[in-house]
Amino acid sequence: MNTLVNTLKKRISSEQFFMFSILLVNGGNYLYNIVLGRILGPEKFADAAVLITFLLVLSFLAMTFQLVTAKFSVLFEMLVLDNFISKVSNYAFIVGIVLGLIIVFFSSELQQLFNTSSATMFIVFGFGVPLYFLMSVNRGVLQGKKEFRALSLTYQAEMLSRLLITISLIFVLNIESSTIIAIGILMSLGFGLFPFSIKNRLYKKSTPFNKDQKQQISVFFMLTAFYEVTQIIINNSDILLVKHYFEPYEAGLYASLALIGRMVYFIAWMFVMLLLPTVVQLKKEGKSTAPILFKYLGYIAMIASVIVLVCAVFPELMITLLFGESYLATASLLWKYALATSLFAISNIFAYYYLSLDKYVPVIISAVFGFLQMGLVIFYHESLEQVIFMQIISMFLLFLVQLGYFLIEHNKRRLIKPNL
Repeated sequence: MNTLVNTLKKRISSEQFFMFSILLVNGGNYLYNIVLGRILGPEKFADAAVLITFLLVLSFLAMTFQLVTAKFSVLFEMLVLDNFISKVSNYAFIVGIVLGLIIVFFSSELQQLFNTSSATMFIVFGFGVPLYFLMSVNRGVLQGKKEFRALSLTYQAEMLSRLLITISLIFVLNIESSTIIAIGILMSLGFGLFPFSIKNRLYKKSTPFNKDQKQQISVFFMLTAFYEVTQIIINNSDILLVKHYFEPYEAGLYASLALIGRMVYFIAWMFVMLLLPTVVQLKKEGKSTAPILFKYLGYIAMIASVIVLVCAVFPELMITLLFGESYLATASLLWKYALATSLFAISNIFAYYYLSLDKYVPVIISAVFGFLQMGLVIFYHESLEQVIFMQIISMFLLFLVQLGYFLIEHNKRRLIKPNL
């Protein structure tokens, strides 16, 4: 048995193991949403969707710290790296505490804004925010060092604990389902911290960086933070706006539609995790980075095409199997939402690629079209179909502009090289 396990470890690379693991994690997260959708029904699931969306928003904010940590875990070594990890852990924890307190303090206002049944769910959620930021720094270290097996473990622990704890508590506790979901999220973040060493991270006395290092970190942090904000706008504003403008039943239907249609984005995110440290390492070694971009673009385009096709041909079957017949009203919209998400996922790869190379123009491009999407939905939301159509328009334009920028930059490099 041990021989078989050792043979499999040798044959399966850490990157392949991570990809397989993330597919399982995504599957588990979908199962979590599907079970909640079936148990709660459209109206209560709309409240759950708000919390899940808040968790996604939090993940994008915390991703800033994860990506910054991942990049400089590649570039820095020895004592400089230890110093960097200590500082970024402290900053992340402080930011997490501040954001968590803001959510707790404005819990009543958030309840009114998103038409939820309880303010308690926001209070419980707020206590988990600092843990998420610490967890993201830890994941950034593992990502940058390409310790993908350990990185996989943190995602698996978070997903499994949230799934098992939440479903168990729904049947055990006789309180608001939204509060139970918030408790499940809070507890899962503790499990997601594993493996983590507080002794070597928090409150460790560190030395200042030199001027170049400080500037390098600050610029990349600001660029990444700015881009993650655009990700929040593009990826989550539609659900929150629909929750605001539409009745709970329709908002619940849209939430189920979004969860199915976003499959391609969550799969694409897996490739982003592999892309960033690889591009940074190749640039550090003076090697070409374009081939790795083409490789992952090909994977995502192929996966996106399959998902959109399946959503177009078997919409009723997918919705019935995943959420049940009570959600069938949105069947005709499924492939359209999947198309919008696919365009965004492909555009996203271009942006993260150039972010890894310290180029900020694609980040600004994403921000422009993120605000365009949000503006279009604010002004045009007569129906759920119109909301999705606005997203298709903005994401198609984003894809064209990002592709155009890549072609211009790629041709520039090809013209410069012969003259060197």
